[in-house]
Amino acid sequence: MSDTAFGIVSLLVLVLFFLTGTEIAFAIGIIGFVGYAYLVSFSGAMNTLAKDFYDTFASYGLTVIPLFVLMGQVAFHSGTARRMYDAAYRCVGHIPGGLAMTTVVGATLFKAMCGSTFATVVAFSSIAVPEMVRYGYSKKLATGLVATVGTLGFLMPPSVLLIIIGLVTEQSIGRLFLAGIVPAVMLAFFFLGITYGWVKVYPEAAPRGERFTWKERAKAVPEFLWVVVIFFSVIGGLMMGLFTPTEAGSIGTAVVLIL
Repeated sequence: MSDTAFGIVSLLVLVLFFLTGTEIAFAIGIIGFVGYAYLVSFSGAMNTLAKDFYDTFASYGLTVIPLFVLMGQVAFHSGTARRMYDAAYRCVGHIPGGLAMTTVVGATLFKAMCGSTFATVVAFSSIAVPEMVRYGYSKKLATGLVATVGTLGFLMPPSVLLIIIGLVTEQSIGRLFLAGIVPAVMLAFFFLGITYGWVKVYPEAAPRGERFTWKERAKAVPEFLWVVVIFFSVIGGLMMGLFTPTEAGSIGTAVVLIL
């Protein structure tokens, strides 16, 4: 079979893989491996496969991922997520759909100091959903909101996905973090607006919460300040060139442990 014919057959097989629901990474990997083995040699394909695997996962840049994930796990198990939720509830809990909006605000704040989207979803699914159901909120609204807010983790720094994109495309991770802030905040406001509109149309889905005094709300300010300290200690240091992304993960984890 000529090289041209083999290329055409490979494309057809690749399309067949896509049509059968095979994962894109596996489909492209299989076609690439078979093509290299056919056009060069099987031993060459095996050597390339082993080298690429090692080079990918032995990269120093990937060490930043477990550090940011560790930062999120420490924040989760230390009860920071619950404190974020309680602080946000004091501020917006009295308006229609207040508990739902508290979930959006609290998850956004928590994600700003957590590199793990999974930790954010787990934290607020265990905190927010039972609270909303206890106050008579619709289970559909409670579970759907937590699942939706979890998507903020892909944009809000320190996002593991942005780190991987930066490593693969050889772009500045600090700049990617900075680029993700505005879209993430905009999404959070959109979620707040959609939630408010939903409870206006279906008021029975989200009863109004209790109103706190300004003195009680003022007690929530320190919790927000800790988030600002952690966020700017990581993102600010990156943007000012004071340390690398890996060092930022270490510093962020240390700050969370201290606070």
